[in-house]
Amino acid sequence: MKVEKLENSLEYPLEYPSGARFGAPRVLIVGCGDVGMRLLPLLRDRFRVFAVTSQPARRAELRVAGAIPIVADLDRPASLARLGRLASFIVHLAPPQSSGAIDRRTRHLSAILPEGATVVYVSTTGVYGDCGGAFFDETRPVRPRNERARRRVDAEQTLRQWARRSHSRLAILRVPGIYAEDRLPLERLAKGMPALLPAEDVHTSHIHADDLARIIAAAMFRLAPGRIYHAVDDTDLRMGEYFDLVADAFRLPRPPRLSRAALQQQVSPMMLSFMSESRRLANDRIKTELGVRLRYPDVQGFLRFFNSARTSPSALPRSS
Repeated sequence: MKVEKLENSLEYPLEYPSGARFGAPRVLIVGCGDVGMRLLPLLRDRFRVFAVTSQPARRAELRVAGAIPIVADLDRPASLARLGRLASFIVHLAPPQSSGAIDRRTRHLSAILPEGATVVYVSTTGVYGDCGGAFFDETRPVRPRNERARRRVDAEQTLRQWARRSHSRLAILRVPGIYAEDRLPLERLAKGMPALLPAEDVHTSHIHADDLARIIAAAMFRLAPGRIYHAVDDTDLRMGEYFDLVADAFRLPRPPRLSRAALQQQVSPMMLSFMSESRRLANDRIKTELGVRLRYPDVQGFLRFFNSARTSPSALPRSS
């Protein structure tokens, strides 16, 4: 089916933002949440950007941001079939469904991806499981410890198999905790939720949401096919140290420190799993292969900048 006919056959007609470039290459963003919205300004002048959302109410927001909104649902394969030839670049930001050991959503998506496409998949560093605080690069084997991580491993394997079959280019970005000016653990700190004792604490990695958007954009053009990249910054902190830094920056009480045994009684199983995995990840590939220069090399520098700019919110840069 020709693209023009495809666009006219969609359940919700495509709404083109003013200035959309009809001769430009096309990119499809699947799961256009916070990071996707930060990615849009990096792409909209060079691409016709199609953004998939399962929420019809978001169409106006996406259109204003410069994307062509498409309502589709990764849990409904029939809603995806019409998108298969819409774009040759795909950014897959959608998380798996919330249960099970396989990622059904990525399996549904891979079934309609076109041959010869370029796909950037945003995965998680959780696929490595607990590494005992070891420092390592992308060659380390995965050892997922919970279903959430196993679904991500399944998504990675599904896309690798698709890329081999379809002679396509795939980059997998393994991403740690994402932070930004509006993505800090302030509510947690205000509630006085505890952290681990220093002797039992875990190493944790970070990336600013704007830097992640820039890494995704760089990977679209500079990826080595089938390559894995750690989309992490230079921060080297334990989790409790991170909470302390944020608390100090916002003049909040530092979290109380408890043993792991005591902590189990006070936090959710999901939070406990995050607080049971310790790892430090090398990020040389994003710098040398993708040419990324981090805007926020570490959390400490961001918090210093944020504090200095707090009286002038316009000083905080967004993706551009």
